[in-house]
Amino acid sequence: MSAPDMPHKHPSMRTPLGRVRNLGSARSGTSDFFRQRITAVAMILLLVPSIVIVMKLLGSNQATASQVLGNPLVAVIMILFIIASCWHMKIGMQVVLEDYIHDEKLKLALIIGNHFFCWSVGLASIYAIVKLSSGV
Repeated sequence: MSAPDMPHKHPSMRTPLGRVRNLGSARSGTSDFFRQRITAVAMILLLVPSIVIVMKLLGSNQATASQVLGNPLVAVIMILFIIASCWHMKIGMQVVLEDYIHDEKLKLALIIGNHFFCWSVGLASIYAIVKLSSGV
């Protein structure tokens, strides 16, 4: 068969194993991309109610904060916003670290630190909401 008779194949940048598993080069890029978009949509939906709640709490004392956060709907909205924000932050920072840090050991240490930081911020924030909403 001559060159004009051969079917034209588009060269792929993916490895054969990647094509078999249907995964990208980092093996999780598509799912991280999708999760980041989902958390962004969640944050957009929760942003206005969260701002309204925070504006109500500006300049108030602990008793008022406990009263406002004592409403289960308010507490759930704030906790969902915290979860979406921390998850979004973790994914976004991980992408930056994976793209711009080239030393593998440093990259691994920073990604682990990113996980711990995001979990710490999220859990501390949720603990504060639960503590204030329970009036303890």
